[in-house]
Amino acid sequence: MGVGLTVTVTDTLFVAMSTKTTELPISPIPLLPLRSGALFPETIITIPVGRPASLALARSVEPGDLIAVAMQRDAKVADPGIADLLPIVTLARVRSVAPGRPGRAQLVVAGLRRARLSALVAARPFWKGQLAEAEETVGDVQRVRALATLLAEKIEGLDARNAPDLSKLGETALAGGALADVVAAALDLGAEQEGQVLLELDVGQRLELVIRLLDEMRSISELKGRLAEQVSGELSKAQREAFLRQQLKAIQRELGEEDETSEASALRERLDAIELPEQARRAVERELRRLEQIGPQQAEHHVIKSYLELIADLPWDKRADVSLDIDAVSAKLDEDHHGLDDVKKRVLEHLAVRKLAESHRGAVLCLAGPPGVGKTSLGRSVAEATGRPFVRVSLGGVRDEAEIRGHRRTYVGALPGRILSGLRRAGAKNAVMLLDEVDKLSDGWRGSPEAALLEVLDPEQNATFTDHYLELDFDLSEVLFICTANTLDRLSAPLRDRLEVIEIEGYTHDDKVAIARRYLLPKQLERHGLGEDALRIDDAALARIIAEHTREAGVRQLERELTRICRAVTLEVARQPSEAKLETRHVGADEVAKYLGTPRFEAAHVERAVKPGVATGLAWTPVGGDLLYIESSRMPGKGRLEITGQLGDVMKESARAALTYVRSNAELLGVDPAFLEAQDLHIHVPAGAIPKDGPSAGVTIFTALTSLLSERRVRSDTAMTGECTLRGRVLPVGGIKAKVLAAHRSGVRRVVLPERNARDLDEIPSAVRDEMELILAADMSDVLAAALEDVPPALAVATVAPTHDAADGVSAFGVS
Repeated sequence: MGVGLTVTVTDTLFVAMSTKTTELPISPIPLLPLRSGALFPETIITIPVGRPASLALARSVEPGDLIAVAMQRDAKVADPGIADLLPIVTLARVRSVAPGRPGRAQLVVAGLRRARLSALVAARPFWKGQLAEAEETVGDVQRVRALATLLAEKIEGLDARNAPDLSKLGETALAGGALADVVAAALDLGAEQEGQVLLELDVGQRLELVIRLLDEMRSISELKGRLAEQVSGELSKAQREAFLRQQLKAIQRELGEEDETSEASALRERLDAIELPEQARRAVERELRRLEQIGPQQAEHHVIKSYLELIADLPWDKRADVSLDIDAVSAKLDEDHHGLDDVKKRVLEHLAVRKLAESHRGAVLCLAGPPGVGKTSLGRSVAEATGRPFVRVSLGGVRDEAEIRGHRRTYVGALPGRILSGLRRAGAKNAVMLLDEVDKLSDGWRGSPEAALLEVLDPEQNATFTDHYLELDFDLSEVLFICTANTLDRLSAPLRDRLEVIEIEGYTHDDKVAIARRYLLPKQLERHGLGEDALRIDDAALARIIAEHTREAGVRQLERELTRICRAVTLEVARQPSEAKLETRHVGADEVAKYLGTPRFEAAHVERAVKPGVATGLAWTPVGGDLLYIESSRMPGKGRLEITGQLGDVMKESARAALTYVRSNAELLGVDPAFLEAQDLHIHVPAGAIPKDGPSAGVTIFTALTSLLSERRVRSDTAMTGECTLRGRVLPVGGIKAKVLAAHRSGVRRVVLPERNARDLDEIPSAVRDEMELILAADMSDVLAAALEDVPPALAVATVAPTHDAADGVSAFGVS
């Protein structure tokens, strides 16, 4: 029967009922729908009622009254209609009505016969139904008698301990249909199966159905018996082990080892509560047995205990509740970082893919750019916006492969690697892990940590990452790895292949002013205990600080300068009498020197170009773009070329190639072809203490030599970059955005770029492009025509035609 229904088999049921019938009463009669279970004819059940309509019915009936009991198709329906009830109902007589707990009642009813529910004629205050005859068919009488006999034999063969009601029925002489109903009522059937029996009007089919259900119950009962015996045997074994452990505890108590045993028990409880992979579970059981067998005075005891504690601390089955609300992540990134629209867009795309494809294993993000541009804080913002724990692993200076993979436990002082240690601190297997300064890894005699990172950062392999200390597979596929690097040149090709690089070149002047106003200054005011109204720095002062006291792609030095101002203001406030009123300090452009002293930087490019032979180039450095000055001079001699400034082989070769180009094109450039017969040349790049190399200075060296030998000055407002061949072709170079931003920071407003770098112009902020004249050059003649003040007629004629269609918006001489 269903939940809440109690079957009672009385002595009145143990008589033959093949001819016993009950006339249908005059309709409509009260109807009681059951949420679960069914009432069969010739059975008595107790029905708890609680619905308002059912309670109204219970209050209106008395013992001896007739009601109809129906079965609902769906127990969740609170106010059923005729479509929600089975068409066959049971006519029943009320035996008793008893009150239950508040708002409840109990009806004891006896099933009499089946009837067909033709209509519901009322629903208030309780249901009433229109009943019709439901004729039962017998068909083949011999077959029905045989089925009834078979069912009776099966009942007699049941174990009375498993089914006492059914074993009692085996001694009775019920008619076939009634026997099937009573057996079905005694079986622990589901609602669907009880409905099938109730709806079956063919006596033979009903007997077959009940026989099949009885066989299923017998099979389940036998299976339960076997399982009970098995569990009993295992329980006996567990009881024996528990008894032996109690004896072991007593012995250890006498030896003074009780504390260590309790620690092992606590460790076992922690490990039993973790859902471990099968391989890890076997290793844990093995090590736990060893820990319980050896004494704490043995050296291996501490090693095993530390190993098991690591397994217990790792987040094998712990995950943080992740929020993949893209709008929330976008708002958090905008709140924490100004600008960097392309970078934010790529981060949001990466998270969107992970949101839609939960099993997606995409490339690992690598934020590459100069110091101070916000790489680390971007990773922290992603973690805070998504609700993941954030853990930072610094890899700068790491030269041991064991720092990544861990030490083997056979070594004294062995520890797990930084990856597992980071996840241990995070406490969740879907943390955001920032691998900081991944380009600062170095190789040593103990192995290559960069090679060890290949498995960590490979989405196809890190699901089975193995730490040497743990020696078990650990799944890293749910970790969101974000790497940071200042330069990509130091990364090996296999590692770069696993990274999706997002370059952050730096901030423009306007960006830095906005960042200082929105982020840096409020943070420093809070750190120094100053209120929002204690200090005001206007935009002109911020612009002067940026131009004269910083020279960087990021904002780290700018923050230091603002910190100096806040410290000075804090000192002024602290010296005031306590009763004095706090006044707002205003820092304008003229007051910057009062707090920061004399300017550290100035626009030096104007003075560098006062005579021929000096050209301004653009270079890329790990901290962003920078200006590179090329100086050249000549003196009496025998045609020797001197190169100084701690230049690398590439720059030295560029200088020799430039000299060859000038000599081969001497007449076109207005240079005496015999200039080397009685002169020596000297090319120097200032800041000789700093090593310099790379192809980007080729165009600048060519221009400086041509300027020197043709005695024509290079324009003071022009800088250039690009690689040059012996034939004078200008080849593309990298770092265009960083170089143009460096020129813009330094006040240079004309920049000559290789024509084939036109595709990189879109990366430059529009505010910078609008203030700059960007000149695209395909040949050295284009460069010289744009850079030299006095252009020879032959050179000017050679560079009249633009290299692009006017429709492109970019010509050989600038951006329209």
